[in-house]
Amino acid sequence: MDWFLQLILTLDMSIRLSVVLLLACLAGLFSERAGIVDIGLEGKMLIAAFFAALASFETGNVWLGVLAGVAASIVFSMIHGLASITYRGNQLISGVAINFLASGMTVVIGNALYKKGGQTPALSGDARFHDITLPFADALKDVPVLGPVYSDLLSGHNALVYIAFAIVPLTWWVLYRTRFGLRLRAVGENPASVDTAGISVVRLRYQALIITGVLCGIAGAYLSTAQGAAFGKEMTAGRGYIALAALIFAKWRPWYAMWATLLFGLLGAISNLYPNIDVFGIITIPVQFTQALPYILTVVILAGFVGKAIPPKAGGEPYIKER
Repeated sequence: MDWFLQLILTLDMSIRLSVVLLLACLAGLFSERAGIVDIGLEGKMLIAAFFAALASFETGNVWLGVLAGVAASIVFSMIHGLASITYRGNQLISGVAINFLASGMTVVIGNALYKKGGQTPALSGDARFHDITLPFADALKDVPVLGPVYSDLLSGHNALVYIAFAIVPLTWWVLYRTRFGLRLRAVGENPASVDTAGISVVRLRYQALIITGVLCGIAGAYLSTAQGAAFGKEMTAGRGYIALAALIFAKWRPWYAMWATLLFGLLGAISNLYPNIDVFGIITIPVQFTQALPYILTVVILAGFVGKAIPPKAGGEPYIKER
């Protein structure tokens, strides 16, 4: 059964590594369904990770850290909205500017406060998230097959992991079973028809960006207070761009987004757990290749699916109301 326990360990790490990508992917789903291309997911997560770690360290309360991260991310979302919705600027340029702004701000403020080259002090105790043991996990641990699946795979994650996966069905329900979701999807496809119906396109797009900011805020907080125990310079490491690739792969659908990000998480787990893979004793795959697997898949997806996946028709186009 060693192979089974190894499989459980790999899947467990896959879940942990996929959480950030899943939250960022769902964040991009809301903004792009509303017609706003959001390259700035990376910057929103980075600024959220920094302020979440800062607030958690200063207050000793991790939930206040999450709120601080969400607030910072929403502020950056509103900057993106101001540039791309109110002033009808280029959405790609605005997103890239947000990424650069977050990259610079986190280092400057972090170094000014803690003199650690942009890093924050290590978090401990109530200043960071800890794993939660689900009911009966210890009692079922020795049960064949079911025990390891429940006690080692489903149990033992922190609160943000369970929140992230609970957001998937919530996102599906909001988008496909509510009036708000119907209007949001319509804004991304044909904003003129929504405006003709007397619904504010600008308000709906700002609301979508607020949701994007909340989800990116939780993702950033997870990085620095749950997956890690402090903020580190550029700790998002391109995850915002990978999330966008997963969103294209998922064809802008929430359930597909979950499976796509789990695939990326699996590749990350393989690179961490199996750095040097021996192939039948013939060749050894080096650690550098396994570490590059998520980025290689990103390029493959963008090259192979951009032409096949059909994005919202009004995506990236500022809406100009006809008079």
